Amino acid sequence: MLVAVLIAELLFPDAASLKDKRRRLVGLLARIRASYPVSVAEVGGQDLWQRGTVGAALVTTDGRLARSMLDRIAGGIGRDGEVELLSSRVEFFHPEGSETE
Repeated sequence: MLVAVLIAELLFPDAASLKDKRRRLVGLLARIRASYPVSVAEVGGQDLWQRGTVGAALVTTDGRLARSMLDRIAGGIGRDGEVELLSSRVEFFHPEGSETE
């Protein structure tokens, strides 16, 4: 078992307020949740108008599938023009006592 985590640094270039940023962010998170079996949330930059950090995570036994899914999520960020992906990284964690592959 492993936990795969995507951390994505985002830019909201035209956001004029926190309310505007949150509207765009809510739409992005809803699209991710509707398309992929992951948990996703804003995990940083909550008080910044034009910046934010999103985390997506899943528990799996297939690291290649997890990497592919999280890469597709990162690749889809920004396609709507509401947000830009500044950077992303994927990390894997093997919980203590779980089998590693």
